[in-house]
Amino acid sequence: MALSFSNFLFLHLLFIAVAHCAIKTYNFDVSWVSANPDELLERSVIGINGQWPIPTINVTKGDQVVVHVKNSLGNESTSLHFHGLYQNGTTHMDGPAQVTQCAIIPGGTFTYNFTVDQPGTYWYHSHVRGQYPDGLRGAFVVHDPEDPHKDLYDEEIVLTLSDWYHEHMPDLLASFINIANPSGAEPVPQSALVNETQNLTVRIEPGKRYKFRIINMGAFAAQYVWFEDHTMQIVEVDGIYTKPTDAEMIYVTVAQRWSVIVTAKNNSDANFAFVGSMDQDLFDTVPDGLNPNVTGWLVYDDAKEKPAPKEVESFEPFDDFDLAPYDQESLYEHVDYQIQLDMKMDNLDDGANYAFFNDQTYVAPKVPTLYTALSTGPNATNPLIYGSHTNQFVLAHNQVVELILNNDDPGKHPFHLHGHAFQLVHRSPDDAGFYDATTAPALPATPMRRDTVLVRPNGNLVLRFRSDNPGVWLFHCHIEWHVASGLIATIIEAPLEMQKQLAGKIPEDHVEACSAAGVPMEGNAAGNTVDVLDLKGEVSFAGPLPEGFTARGVVALVFSCVAAFVGMAVVAWYGMAPVKAKSG
Repeated sequence: MALSFSNFLFLHLLFIAVAHCAIKTYNFDVSWVSANPDELLERSVIGINGQWPIPTINVTKGDQVVVHVKNSLGNESTSLHFHGLYQNGTTHMDGPAQVTQCAIIPGGTFTYNFTVDQPGTYWYHSHVRGQYPDGLRGAFVVHDPEDPHKDLYDEEIVLTLSDWYHEHMPDLLASFINIANPSGAEPVPQSALVNETQNLTVRIEPGKRYKFRIINMGAFAAQYVWFEDHTMQIVEVDGIYTKPTDAEMIYVTVAQRWSVIVTAKNNSDANFAFVGSMDQDLFDTVPDGLNPNVTGWLVYDDAKEKPAPKEVESFEPFDDFDLAPYDQESLYEHVDYQIQLDMKMDNLDDGANYAFFNDQTYVAPKVPTLYTALSTGPNATNPLIYGSHTNQFVLAHNQVVELILNNDDPGKHPFHLHGHAFQLVHRSPDDAGFYDATTAPALPATPMRRDTVLVRPNGNLVLRFRSDNPGVWLFHCHIEWHVASGLIATIIEAPLEMQKQLAGKIPEDHVEACSAAGVPMEGNAAGNTVDVLDLKGEVSFAGPLPEGFTARGVVALVFSCVAAFVGMAVVAWYGMAPVKAKSG
């Protein structure tokens, strides 16, 4: 039987699509190795296959990615999250422990298997309590044969920015969430890194155009970035192509990604510094001797000097709110559902400082939230079953959702939404207070989109997205100290659709991981399978401070107690000191 032209064309296009798609398989043995990236202190870090920095994952849009993970750490559980990937239809591969999976215990194995249907710049990292700053963080690049900007550059270079601590995260977290730190001052990193090192050289050829994929994989510090005597042309943020836009300096928060094109000069007369400078406004105190900068060089000629960077009088970065998406997607005008999150930092009655959304600090449930959604039938649409302390919101399918975030805190916070890129439709300046739609400026017709965005100190922002991706997705501050202290909300999106999508598709290694960790896979947040509306026995947190007792009072109490103990010690020491006999 002869093929019609339309059938022939269909088969031809199908063949091309299949030919372009590949299965990319990675075998990752996660273990401790030794490193000294800032040449100030050698310490153990989390590597893969005996090496650190860990490998960049390079794939092409449409590829199936299979990552086999073995946990050889010995003393810590782990997981992997592929930051910025939407995981359409594979929410169980998203990676946060106690959210979409059980953690991989020491000696355990786990396989992530998903198809990447989006181009752009991403990264992957552990999503177990505070772990990735110890080294388990790497770039994830999705190449696009149909990149609309491919004629604007000749070569690609990945630059990862990060901050670096000399102490291990479990020790730092223990002292951070502690009565001895009632103000919640975050640990300040010892160094800034680029490509997990310092003094990086990037060889440049005159006249060529370079696309730099810039990724901030740090725990805390945003970084100002600039290339001396070179202009950047922004073409992508967080996987979203933008209209090409010039910038002299950008501000890259933790977890953000920017692709910029830098055109080399037409001669090799000199080399030029490029700089990442940690935003010291984030630090409660700046330690003496801290170098907030990491410097690299665009090297045109190895024989010429690598000049020290010039001093910058002030930081004036490009405002990402002014970017326009290349596809010109228009504003989602009709809002079907609204979420308001009022965030603050405050103390509980254990004296430690925590982070709160709507007066609730996040506590992980006994049953990973995904398994609660999959095991509770029609009750999965009831927010109650997901616990009292998960800041949960259940969304219907295919609605426009507006998320209002009010920052009742004098700090800057980068917020990330799993499973989606959102439209940033409003962001206030510093100290604007809570959002008021009646006084806010007109919303942009084609708002910029990304998946991680900064909210200003004591300011607010408004995001919009479509609930078109059934799954369990976190919305959280990406400062790792604030994740650990509870600044997390849980989005349960179209749970009944999710049940249909994943029926019979949870892999056996998910079950084995939970069994090995002793974590239940059925029931509500408390593990109750008989009455899922009964949350008795759920995990909770320390109680609130007594009414009228402030954080300042906690500080005073702590220092009073310390002073009292010191005083008693002095008295005891003096009382036990030997008495000298008088002579004469």
